[in-house]
Amino acid sequence: MIDPDLEALARSLPAGVLVTDPDILAGYRPDRAADPDARAPRALVRATSTADVQATLRWASAHRVPVVPRGAGTSLSGGSGGLADGIVLSTEKMRAIVVDPATRTAVAQPGLLNAEVKAAAAEHELWYPPDPSSFEICSIGGNVATNAGGLCCVKYGVTTDYVLGLEVVLADGTAVRLGGPRLEDVAGLSLTKLFVGSEGTLGVVTEVTLRLLPPQPPAATLVATFASVQATADAVVTITGVLRPAMLEFMDRTTIGAVEDALRMGLDRDAAAMLIARSDAAGPAAAAEIETMVAACRDAGATEVFDTADPDEGEAFAAARRMAIPAVERLGPLLLEDVGVPLPALPDLVAGIAAIAAAQDVTIAVIAHAG
Repeated sequence: MIDPDLEALARSLPAGVLVTDPDILAGYRPDRAADPDARAPRALVRATSTADVQATLRWASAHRVPVVPRGAGTSLSGGSGGLADGIVLSTEKMRAIVVDPATRTAVAQPGLLNAEVKAAAAEHELWYPPDPSSFEICSIGGNVATNAGGLCCVKYGVTTDYVLGLEVVLADGTAVRLGGPRLEDVAGLSLTKLFVGSEGTLGVVTEVTLRLLPPQPPAATLVATFASVQATADAVVTITGVLRPAMLEFMDRTTIGAVEDALRMGLDRDAAAMLIARSDAAGPAAAAEIETMVAACRDAGATEVFDTADPDEGEAFAAARRMAIPAVERLGPLLLEDVGVPLPALPDLVAGIAAIAAAQDVTIAVIAHAG
């Protein structure tokens, strides 16, 4: 039986799009942030088109019902958890994509996974750079909503740098198009940039036009461990002062131990911190950049430095960094905070966090894009 108040919404949607089954709704209560205050929603709309999104938002606006847009539910910020009196509007079934090799663009619906966008681009020998650690399970719509970055953001930027245009449905059900496929579409206010990162508060993204790049060159990888966070920060300052790595990632001792527990790959549990760096410069320039980074790490007092041009070995260390958050999650209930700090403040931040952890009898891990 459908709630009488929902009957008008049900009539405006295709069969099966509106879901009220309590067992299904329970699965849309939390997202990956596991917010204890999240509740099973009043109803779920699994939109299949822009028209479905419009109908839902028109009904919700008319009835003053809150709507929580949701992609794949991998949010670590708690932005897609359910509300007891609200509707969850899921875009998971909106999964079309068209790649145009001539303009190096892709037009994708929001339910497509980041990994699927990468794969579709790769079929045309193109590359979509943003690569959150959860790229295999997070949706492109969620990436746009949160302005997701990833391991290569130090050199290649974040999602907003690749969004050329959007189709967005506003709260009253109006669909608008922002931007477009042209790289130099600069007339007027930059409303596209305004919507990227707004986490569904300004509207629901139903289509995104993405900029693609030529394929990434083969990468060389460096891994260095340090006896102190200060030494690690010194190495990062030196590296970023002379070049921009394709990846430069920091993991503290807690994270190293958690990843080693999960992957058993021989990481140094006694290290205070570890850097994982990459160069994807063309030709011999990659070896030169790695040599520069090796020297910077050794001059900063690294306890061990390893580098490789073998893609499989390099990817193993990238996989270790991608495993960081899932590995830390295994230590117990997780509260995730995403903050930005000036690099010189990193040692003091880590020391302060360690003091808090000791005083409160909790485990705190620090994982960072170091650039």
